[in-house]
Formats: sequence, structure tokens, C-alpha cells
Amino acid sequence: MSQRKTIDDLFIHLLSDIYSAEKQLTRALAKLSRTASAPELANAFKTHLEETQGQVERIDKVVEATGFRLKRMKCVAMEGLIEEATELIDEIEKGPVLDAGLVAAAQKVEHYEIAAYGSLCAIGKQIGQQEAVKLLKETLEEEKAADLKLTQFAEAAGNQKAAEKATAKSTAKATEKQ
Repeated sequence: MSQRKTIDDLFIHLLSDIYSAEKQLTRALAKLSRTASAPELANAFKTHLEETQGQVERIDKVVEATGFRLKRMKCVAMEGLIEEATELIDEIEKGPVLDAGLVAAAQKVEHYEIAAYGSLCAIGKQIGQQEAVKLLKETLEEEKAADLKLTQFAEAAGNQKAAEKATAKSTAKATEKQ
């Protein structure tokens, strides 16, 4: 395990970690898009996939601007978040309930990314990497917007459909028992 002795080392480590996270996410978002039953949710995942690909390119620009070299590593946090989403896909039949679960899983990812980019911006500012901070803030704002879109989907229709399905099933079971 390499040691992080300086704030620059920490910045490189965190940047390498989020780079790995974004690369993993590009693979996962395609699966989420195919799995979602609500067309607007599937489209949101497709749109975020394109955005995430741009975020990977933006990290490449940060590397170029800083002159730092990324470390080859795997973001275990993103790996775990994607594994949780995969478990939902395996355990819940396709439909509104799974869509609600996918939204929750995607929001966990967004919150992780918001924290990661926020930390990178703060450290980048401290070490005088203004160009990097500008690029990282752009991604941070995209992540916040993606989280807001997921919240709006859940509040507008997604979770309501899941609740209606649950109510219909419990009503049917109550009727059977009578």
C-alpha cells in the first residue's frame, strides 16, 4: 500500500478513486437503463451515462491541467454501491417497485460522488489547482442535478406507482382471506 504523505498525494489518490468510480459507473448505468421499466427513468439513466462519459473525459483534463499522474486502483465504494443495485435487480421483479429501488441505489451513488467531488474541490483549492477546481466543480454541479432529477422522479410518480402496486397486492390478499 502506498503512503499518502502530502496533500498532493491525497488529491491524486482521491482523483484516482473517483476516476475508477466513474469508469465502473459507465458500465452499470447501461444495465440500469435496460432494467428500468419506466421509460422516463430508463432515459434518465441513458442521459446520465452520456454525462458520466463526459465526466471521465473531464478527469482526464484535470490530470492534464495538474500534471499529476493517476494511480491504477479500484474504487471499492462504487463497487459496493453497484453490487447493491445488482442485488435489487436480482431480487425484485421488473416494475415500479424495482424502479423505486433503482432510484434509491442511484441516489446513493450520486451522494457518494457529490461527497467525492466536493472534497476534491476543497483540496484542489488548498493546493492552488484553480483549473482543476473549475473542472471538478462542473462535475459536482452535474452530480447535484442528477440527484435532484432522481428525487423529482421518485416524488412525482415512481414511488407512487410502487406504493399503488403494494396496496393492490395487500387488498387482493385481504379479499382472498375473506
